[in-house]
Order: sequence, then C-alpha cells, then structure tokens
Amino acid sequence: MPHDDRDVSAAVPSSTALPPTAAPQGPAQAQAPAEPSATPEIEAPPLRKVGKGYLLWLMIASFGGSLALMVPLSYSLAVRIDDLAPGHDERLGYVTGSAQVVYLVLSPLIGLWSDRTRSRLGRRTPFMISGALLGTAALVGVALAPSVLLMGLAWVIGMIGWSTAGQAIQNVQADRVPEEQRGRVSALTSVMTQIAPVIGIGLAYAVASSTLLVFLVPGVLGAALVVLFPVFKPEGDSRTLVHTSGVTLKGMVASYGFNPRKYPDFGWNWLGRFVFFMGLYFNTTFGTFFYAQRLDLPVKEVAGIVAVIGTVGVVAAAGGAIGGGFLSDKLGRRKLFALIGSTVFVAGAVTEAFARSLPQLVVGAVLMQFAIAVFSAVDQAIVFAVLPDRAEAGRYLAVVGFAQKIPSAVAPLIAPLVITLGVGPGGEKNYTQLYLLGAVLALVGGLIVKFKIRSVR
Repeated sequence: MPHDDRDVSAAVPSSTALPPTAAPQGPAQAQAPAEPSATPEIEAPPLRKVGKGYLLWLMIASFGGSLALMVPLSYSLAVRIDDLAPGHDERLGYVTGSAQVVYLVLSPLIGLWSDRTRSRLGRRTPFMISGALLGTAALVGVALAPSVLLMGLAWVIGMIGWSTAGQAIQNVQADRVPEEQRGRVSALTSVMTQIAPVIGIGLAYAVASSTLLVFLVPGVLGAALVVLFPVFKPEGDSRTLVHTSGVTLKGMVASYGFNPRKYPDFGWNWLGRFVFFMGLYFNTTFGTFFYAQRLDLPVKEVAGIVAVIGTVGVVAAAGGAIGGGFLSDKLGRRKLFALIGSTVFVAGAVTEAFARSLPQLVVGAVLMQFAIAVFSAVDQAIVFAVLPDRAEAGRYLAVVGFAQKIPSAVAPLIAPLVITLGVGPGGEKNYTQLYLLGAVLALVGGLIVKFKIRSVR
C-alpha cells in the first residue's frame, strides 16, 4: 500500500475503507458483526497508510496537546494551590477531580457532534482549533484567579478545551490509520505525550517568577503546535460523507454507553483500561507533594527535581512506547505487551512507595514511565481494533475516554482519604499506602486486557 501524506478526502468512495468491525488477523472475532446496510446512517472516511510527513505533524500535535494539558495537572496547579491555600494539599484533588467530572459528562456529546460535523475543514479540525483556543484563554483565568474556587472554575473550562482538542487528535488516528500501522503510530504519539510534560515543567520552572507565564508559556506553545497539524496536513472536506441520521434525545443518551454483550472485547478492554488508569492516577496526581515530602523540600522547589527525574525517564518512556508499539506490530501480539507494561508499573510503584532518597525515586519513576508508555501505546492500538463502529469513532473514543477520565476524576477525590487514613492530626501524609494500592490496581488492569479480550492477539 503506497504512502500518502495527504489526508483522506470525503469524496473518496467509502467502499475502499475497511468495514467498521475490521480487526487484525488472529482468533475468531468475538465482536458481533455489523448489520449490512445499503445506506449507512453515518459514513467513515477510508483508511490509508500514512506517510512520514503526516506522522511527523501528528506527533507534533500530540506533543502540543499534552504539553498544554499535563503541565498544569503535573505541576502548575499544585503550585497555584500552594499559593492560594498553603498546607491544603487535598484541594488539588478537588479542583482536578471536579474538572474531570464535568468533561466526563460532556465528552460523549462532543464526540457525537464531531462524528456528524460536515464542514470544509473536516470533522475533527474545528474541534482541535476551538479546543486549543478555549483552553489557552482558560489558563489566563487559572493564573489570575484570586481564590481556589475561581481557579477551579477556570480550570473546568481549561479541561474542556484541552481535552476536546486532544480527543480530536485521537479521532483523526481512528479515521485515518490502518491496522498494520496502529502500533507504531500509537507508540510515537504516546512518546510525545510522555515527553511533553517533562519539557513543559522545565519551561514552567524557567519562568517560575511569573505565575501568568508558568501557565501561558506551555499553553500558548501547545496551542500553536496543535493548530499547525491541520494547517500543514488538512483533514479534507467532510461535507460529502454520508449522514442520514439526525441527533435525537435517545441517540444522545445512548452515546454515553454501549452494549457489552454485543461488543465484549470493547467492554473488556474498557474495564482493563479503567482499572489500570485508576492505579496510575493514584500514583501521579499528588506527585509534586509526594516528592516534596520524601525529599523534605518546599513545594515550589520540587519543579527542578521533577524535571530532572522526568528527563531521565524520557529515554525509558521512548524505549517503552516505541519498543512495545513496533514489536506489537511486527509480532502481531498486543495483549502480552499490555501485561508487561502493567507488571513493570508495579515494580516502579513499589519502589517509589518505600523511597526516601533521590536515587530511589529516580529508579521508581523511570520504571513507571517505561511501563505507562508500553501499556498506553499498545492498548491504544487495541482500542482502534475493537471499536464497534469506526464511522462513530468520536462517540466510541469518548466512551473509551471514560475509562481514563473516570479514574482521573475519582482517584484525586479518593486519594486524600487514602493518604490521611490512619494518620493523626498534623502527621505525615501516608503516600506509601497510596502507591501500593495503585500498583495492585495497575496489575489487575493488565491481567484483564491479557486474558479476557479474544479478537486481538
């Protein structure tokens, strides 16, 4: 199949596309076959092998979206909480968790809207651009808010904007990338999302004297990189794609779920992903405060340590994502690598749980970054393989997003209870039990993916 750096034009007949339930060669499909229809309710653009130029801009956009979203979640929101409410670490969980809940409610509707968007710019591009602009504007509000409440409200808007832009980038991959490239494409975009927070925290630390710049430098740069993707690799006109079904109240309600009996592999992958990310968010949400406690440093001075640890882990993350993604393509084995990723995560989480020195923290963080990269890259390829209907990738990827967004909302709300469980007034927060609980959940998630999915090897 020849390389083609142009994006898919909606005018290309849909008969050249793989059927919605297409999956890699292997065991018999566990998914229910799509019902034949002469005129589909909603049509997907055809799959075509992507070239190096297209992949490069896709990676740059993934980097930009992660830069703008993850720097606040990994560092700058914690610094802002420390400014506005010193000593109240738990408020970070309430701010980030509340924002995740709001986006969780809206994301299927945004996905449904995206699937049915017919414009000269395509289905996904309007959401990339509008999401990046909304997210950037919200960061100004976060930086200038005089109270935790107003800061939290601004971050809700920021979460909606940046998550919408990031989801649009993922939707483009489902629209465009064929099965034989999914592992490596997911791996390379995953590497970008791993590297972005590390570089972003370094940028934020360089302008730490200005609260506004701490948020705006990563945000403006991230927005620019996201918007450059459709500028240089336009999605193509979507106005000629078939769209015969309107949006009804029943359809909107249905967009929040799926039938696990009809699509069991999609269901099992959702559950495994949910449990893994619950463990992940237990071990990352309070990272800034955790490092400050274990190294006996003020919170504001942790950025340098986080940047150093993250930089060391970049190589491990890149190796994990690329190694797992490329090998899973070559060997035709995805589930094994998902299990490997979750197992290595356990080793890293246990190491950090008992760490009391910088070298121990570095070892634990490197193992965890490697593991997250392996699992994320390979599981993303599995997601694309088990989608019930590629024509509605926006809707189903939003549902997949629940498996990550629910943990990112729930874990920060539960974690404050875990770190204070059994701790007396004024006592040291118990991050050890938090990290150990995260390790157990991550392992269970990997086991579900490995042993319950049938249609993917």
